[in-house]
Parts: sequence; structure tokens; C-alpha cells
Amino acid sequence: MNKIISTDKAPKAIGPYSQAYLCGNTLYCSGQIAINPDTNEFVNGNIEIQTEQILKNIKGLLEAAGFSFEDVVKTTCFLADMKDFNIFNGIYEKAFVSKPARSCVAAKALPKGALAEIEVIAVK
Repeated sequence: MNKIISTDKAPKAIGPYSQAYLCGNTLYCSGQIAINPDTNEFVNGNIEIQTEQILKNIKGLLEAAGFSFEDVVKTTCFLADMKDFNIFNGIYEKAFVSKPARSCVAAKALPKGALAEIEVIAVK
């Protein structure tokens, strides 16, 4: 069973992609940046503020598909500046207590000048 997941608890897709895609028992979530889904505006703030918004967006996507943070098996994280790694990591570890596999890389630039972006894969 393949199904596009759409929710108002995460930013709308602004291009030719889905917010998330459920394929069998695996959920693939598109990368999330700090966009407030209520206003569709970018949350311009420091790494803490942006990371917290990203995690709210991810939670919304996961819940829309019947998943939770505990179901996440892999994350890919992008940081605009690796100097933010320790602060980012401290916030990240509060949400991902199950310690999924992770890649974290520096990106030269992220959409809307974001400081971070996270994409997740979850399995039931």
C-alpha cells in the first residue's frame, strides 16, 4: 500500500513532492526546515528556535501517518554551519530518544536561509 501523507501540522509542499510518503510499513518524510505550518512563514531565529520548529513539523508528519518519534529508524540532518552542531544535537537528542541511525552534514546553503533541515524515515 502506497499513500501520500498530507497534514496541516507541517508546512505544505512547495514543489513537486509530498510532505511524506507511506510505502508499506515505511514512512519517508521530506526534509523539514523551520516553517510554521499555521502561517506558512519561515521562523527566522537561532539554531534552537529553528530546530524546535523542525521537530514540531516532523512530529506532525509522523502523527498524520500514525507514527511517532520512536518509529524513526534513520535521520539525515543538514546544518548550514557545523559550529551549531552541539546546540543542534542537544535539542535533537530530546526528541529522538530511541537513537535512530543518523547522518549529519554541513550544507553550503539551505532553503530560505535555514540553519538546519531534517528528513526522517520511520518503520512500523
